[in-house]
Amino acid sequence: MSAVKNDLVVWKQSTTIWLALVASATAAIGIFSEGLSYMVEMWSKKEEYSYGYLIPFIVLFLIWQKKATLERLPFRGSWSGVLVMLAGVLFFLVGSLSTLYVVIQYAFLLTLAGVVLAMMGWAGFRVILVPLLVLAFMIPLPEFLLQGISGKLQLLSSEIGVWVIRLFGISVFLEGNVIDLGAMKLQVVEACNGLRYLFPLMTFGFITAYFFRAEWWKRALIFLSTIPITVLMNSFRIGVIGVTVEYWGQSMAEGFLHDFEGWLVFMACTALLFGEMWLLSRIGGARRPLREVFGLEFPAPTPRHARIEYRPLPPTFIAAVGLLLVVWGVATIAPHPEEIVPARQDFSQFPESFGDWHGSSQRMQQIYVDALKFDDYLLVSFSDGAPNPVTLYSAYYGSQRTGESAHSPRTCMPGGGWEITQFDQRVLSEVNVNGQPLRVNRALIQLRDQTQLVYYWFQQRGRSITNEYLVKWYLFWDALTRNRSDGALVRVTVYVPPGQNLAIAESRLQRFVEAAVPKLEPFVPN
Repeated sequence: MSAVKNDLVVWKQSTTIWLALVASATAAIGIFSEGLSYMVEMWSKKEEYSYGYLIPFIVLFLIWQKKATLERLPFRGSWSGVLVMLAGVLFFLVGSLSTLYVVIQYAFLLTLAGVVLAMMGWAGFRVILVPLLVLAFMIPLPEFLLQGISGKLQLLSSEIGVWVIRLFGISVFLEGNVIDLGAMKLQVVEACNGLRYLFPLMTFGFITAYFFRAEWWKRALIFLSTIPITVLMNSFRIGVIGVTVEYWGQSMAEGFLHDFEGWLVFMACTALLFGEMWLLSRIGGARRPLREVFGLEFPAPTPRHARIEYRPLPPTFIAAVGLLLVVWGVATIAPHPEEIVPARQDFSQFPESFGDWHGSSQRMQQIYVDALKFDDYLLVSFSDGAPNPVTLYSAYYGSQRTGESAHSPRTCMPGGGWEITQFDQRVLSEVNVNGQPLRVNRALIQLRDQTQLVYYWFQQRGRSITNEYLVKWYLFWDALTRNRSDGALVRVTVYVPPGQNLAIAESRLQRFVEAAVPKLEPFVPN
């Protein structure tokens, strides 16, 4: 009797491949250690990223889930993976030279994807592409994007929260992010902006959509709906805090109750997400129970009678590992660029009298000092004998590479309740910064019956810049080419009395800027 041939082949990793994997992982960690260390530090410092510790384990589980599919593939490798890995190494060099950690972190993901593609080839890479994309959720957003999102979420959450409070018949007034209940005021600070729910819920929504066995538009809706769910539930939480504070005192907005309400809101967001999935599973021709469309399954065991084959080491993977080891060696012995922080005078030495202007220094509340994270600041009210002083504020940052950077007044002013009624740019040809005419943002802002005229600009390494995104481009470019990222925000403000001609305030403000800007040079180096 002839033997029956077993055509079912299961591919296993050889010892050589395991050694190559260990070598590539060691080299990658060695190369990207600085950026990865900063990423983990952000997980511990910022609550909105604290879920980051779980992401690597979740990704490993999602890949393990595909074990039955992967062990049927021989892994032929792809030279495209080597090219992708080289692109990741190139981004690493850019990030390393500029010391911008976010570039290094995304370069790590690109390099990892290249190594996986070089080892598995396109067939295997497609199987684990979505789990690999989950890794992107563990990288903190660039600080300038985080500031913009945070400010808008604070305003939106405050407005909806006040609407909830009014539903209970409570008289409440809103000024920016400050909820005035009469007897007390509640400030919707950054910690209440909803980001600590949004980022983890978006990650959870992405993974949930991955498991959801439904049409693509339903899966996309699951993921995208995490944003309005978070905003609405966080706003509801703020409203509930306002109501409980009104009836039971300020202790309801502090301590354990405040934190417990936050945990409860996240659980409610998760429940709403599952409720949405259940509803979507009932829509369409093939209605199925939620347990059937939610594909959280464990991999099938390896067939007992399958023929075991050990994968050979693809030449593409050999090339990728070899390149990684070379880059690690070069990165280890190459001198690390030290950021240049130019010498400057402290703002405490800024003159309080020049020309017709005489000033008096002011101090900021510690809550704002902690939030703005500057290295030095100047806040002085100057008078030239007229009734209303001109206020000069400047925040200086010796390094803007690691998340601490100038906050745009255009984002911050609405948070204080000020409405921007006019906004444009002006060129003050009589004032020069590093030989170039000073360009400023001009804003007319109003809070009830108060009006102020504001000039502000970003004075960054010899440039006066008005566009916030151009600031970030020059930050990247100067960090790369000049190894500097220092700079300052400068803002001057004057009160405009009711009925006064705006041209009078404009003239005073321009005259003050002409006198003050030359004095800034020792404090904000070119």
